Amino acid sequence: MAAHLPQERRAALTGSRPLPERVPEGAITGYLFKVIREQIPRTQDELADELGIDKSTLQGWESGRRPLSSTRAGNLVAMRRKLILLGAPSGLVEMLSTAMDADLLLGEILRAEPTCGRLDDHPLAGWVLTRESTHMIGWAVSGVLPAVVATHSMIPNARRGPVSSSPLLEQGVRTRFFENLRVTSEKAERAGEDSALLRRQVWYLSSYDRDWGAAAWFEGLRRRGAMTATADGWSPGWAEARSVAAALARQGDPSLMRDFINRSIVDHDEAEAANLNYWAHWLGIDGRPQTDDGFMAERDRPTWDASALLRAFALRLDRAVEYTDLYIHSIWALIVSRRGLLESDPYTARELAGRVSRLLDGNTLSIESRRELESVHYGLRISGYSA
Repeated sequence: MAAHLPQERRAALTGSRPLPERVPEGAITGYLFKVIREQIPRTQDELADELGIDKSTLQGWESGRRPLSSTRAGNLVAMRRKLILLGAPSGLVEMLSTAMDADLLLGEILRAEPTCGRLDDHPLAGWVLTRESTHMIGWAVSGVLPAVVATHSMIPNARRGPVSSSPLLEQGVRTRFFENLRVTSEKAERAGEDSALLRRQVWYLSSYDRDWGAAAWFEGLRRRGAMTATADGWSPGWAEARSVAAALARQGDPSLMRDFINRSIVDHDEAEAANLNYWAHWLGIDGRPQTDDGFMAERDRPTWDASALLRAFALRLDRAVEYTDLYIHSIWALIVSRRGLLESDPYTARELAGRVSRLLDGNTLSIESRRELESVHYGLRISGYSA
């Protein structure tokens, strides 16, 4: 009789969780490959002929049924060069490696059994994610288009027939993904400082869940004291609190981020440095792979390019509305800590001046952010850069 019951009911009787849909192996990479093909543009038949492969192979890549990552490394290198020669945006072609990493991580999270196994074996426990890899995963579990893809492509708003406009996974797979994250969070809450990286990355990825009460869940974590930051400098707890504040800001609540900036960054030199170090890693300015959060505490002259970080801030200042407060403070701190930075990159300074002026003309800034942005505006003006 149990065989005729709904899957959820059978799971309750057997004590097991419902089996998810087929775990995708190359969904993100495949969809990105399709976007690249459309930018050239080529049909599947035409591109398969250009690359010297069967159309069925190309179709398998784009559908995710045949992961591009299973292709020999030498063939991948040659294919990337060929795509660029055909006119594909190099920025998108370069993202294929990131998409492969995101597919691998996504599959590991979906296959993981969070109620058993060691926490330090979890795929999020030993590798610090970057913005691009995180946004690629977010593309698959929420449908939110990554900025790097939007910058380098034109994705049709409407396609003929039942064709997806993103690599968004099936509902059952997405549900399993977020359930695994929440179960892992509950287990990691009791694990102490050694699991700080795991917790904060689980919490941030959980903020992509828009079909469930993520905001209420985060509020419960905060009430239980699961995310606290010291007020006197960097610590693993500081990194956790920063990620949770960013996650809630993505959900539309900037209050925790504003409190975190004022209480745990401002007037703390170590925390100011940690914030900029993390930005440099997150935005890909500091290309060193990181296996834990300790790099944030580096105080000696950082290896990353301050001008490149300022350019990244300038480009995003009036676009990522949910992070406006953090962007403004980070720009202010970067300029204060690097004397002569504005003069070393006039193009970025002029670009920044225009965006600063537009924000100051609005009425959405907090009192603290407006004060810091006015200070940045003054520095730009006396350096000869004004909108």
